[in-house]
Amino acid sequence: MEVSRENVPDFVKNSLLYAAFSAERDEILRHKWIESEKAGQDIGFEKALLDWTIKHRSAWREHRKKNSQG
Repeated sequence: MEVSRENVPDFVKNSLLYAAFSAERDEILRHKWIESEKAGQDIGFEKALLDWTIKHRSAWREHRKKNSQG
């Protein structure tokens, strides 16, 4: 069951944890789109998640952490 952002309570939307989750999910979806375009077909969320986690997650989190301390 997928939950749309409209159905998420405001106290959750305003939490730092939800913001981090949402930003990471957006990056995974962007990666899915890019890799699907390269492959000429939809690679699926699970494959994109695994690929992004292995290749990009650590650097992305480090970059996000560095820029949020500003």
